[in-house]
Amino acid sequence: MSGGFNKAPTADGAGGVYALQSAFGRVYEALMVLACLLLLVMVGAITADVFLRNVPIPGMPLGFAAAHDISEYSLYFCTLLAAPWLLRLGQHIRVDIILRAIPRRLAWVCEWMSDVLAMTGCAFVTWMGVVMAFKSYASGAVQIRSVVIPEWWLLAPLPVAFALLTIEFGFRMWRLAHGPKEPRTDAVSSA
Repeated sequence: MSGGFNKAPTADGAGGVYALQSAFGRVYEALMVLACLLLLVMVGAITADVFLRNVPIPGMPLGFAAAHDISEYSLYFCTLLAAPWLLRLGQHIRVDIILRAIPRRLAWVCEWMSDVLAMTGCAFVTWMGVVMAFKSYASGAVQIRSVVIPEWWLLAPLPVAFALLTIEFGFRMWRLAHGPKEPRTDAVSSA
C-alpha cells in the first residue's frame, strides 16, 4: 500500500530517504485504516438513527440524536486522516491537462512550482492550526451540540495532518528531483 517506495540503500546515500519514506508510508497506512474505521462508525450511527426513527422500541428514543454530530466529525476526521495516504499514491484531485499539452521539461518545472506552493500552503496551515488549537485549549472553548466536546479536540488533528502533508510534499519533490525530467504519471486518466 505504500506506493512502492521501499527501496534498498544505494551508493548515493538515498537509502535513508527511502527508509524515511517507507516509515511515513506505514504511518499514512495506519491513519487510512483509522479513517476507514471512522467511516464505519459513521455508517453505524446513521443506521442506528434511521432504525430508531422508524422502529419504535419501548424505552428507546425516537432516533439517535448524536448521529448528525458523529457524521460531521467523522467526515472531517476521515478527510484529515486519509489526505497524506491519498497524496502519496497520487489519488488526490489533480487536473493536469495542461501538463500533458506542454513540453515535458516545462511540465516538470510546473510540477516543481505546484509542489513548492502546496508545501508552503500546508506548512502555513500547520502553523495556524497549532496556534488555533492552543488558543482554543487556553480559552477552554467547547462545542455544544448533541455531543459536547472541547473545541481543541477538533482543531488538534488539523496541524498534524497538514504537517504530514508538508512532509509528503517534501518527499514528492525529492522523488521529482531524482526521477525523469517530465511530469508525474500518477493519477493520469485518458477517460
